[in-house]
Amino acid sequence: MGTHSPSGASGVPPQVTVSVDGLPGWLEPVAKAAHTIAPEQLSRFLPPPQGGRQAAVLILFGEGERGPELLLMERSSSLRAHAGQPSFPGGALDPEDGDPASVGPLRAALREAQEETGLDPAGVQVFSALPRLFIPVSGFVVTPVLGWWREPSPVGAVDPAETARVFTVPVADLTDASNRAMAIHPSGYRGPAFLVQSTLVWGFTAGLIDRILHFAGWEEPWDRGRQVPLDWRA
Repeated sequence: MGTHSPSGASGVPPQVTVSVDGLPGWLEPVAKAAHTIAPEQLSRFLPPPQGGRQAAVLILFGEGERGPELLLMERSSSLRAHAGQPSFPGGALDPEDGDPASVGPLRAALREAQEETGLDPAGVQVFSALPRLFIPVSGFVVTPVLGWWREPSPVGAVDPAETARVFTVPVADLTDASNRAMAIHPSGYRGPAFLVQSTLVWGFTAGLIDRILHFAGWEEPWDRGRQVPLDWRA
């Protein structure tokens, strides 16, 4: 998750409209679930009453050759925090993003996605946001913003010092039981993971994907007894 963005560098419009108009039918379960899901159904780490740095991530759904897919990126291995870890595009809110309790997280999610992956925000339709969650290790209070990639644009690693690669993952691969496991951290952390695109998606990102698949009714039975280390590679 990025922590800084150049002021004035964003092509995100001043106002971001949230709309479900024109969403493909397969996204309707996600849009419906977003309106009923409670924070504690997504994570046991909820925002503290005070403090925490406001941030946002963009959970962007597109449609590729193999059907519905999600946009992810892999952090550079040279970063001090989250090195080499797959994630959603996103980062901390800038003052220019606006009210953290209103449009701020929506603008931040689109701005960070543009700066990190080069996507054109004009082709993204924001259709909802999930409840804010807390990442204790970084102190971020994160708003997951849900988007439909209505008009796909070319993407790639804008700054190799921060982003190693940008890629999409078919939802079919995420629901495939053979690609699912529980990631085991030396600290004792244990959480859902996805073995896709020659990498291991785990932590906050995998937890959100896991819950979205579940509440959208897309989840397939998988072996929660299967364990993989965090350094897994295909």
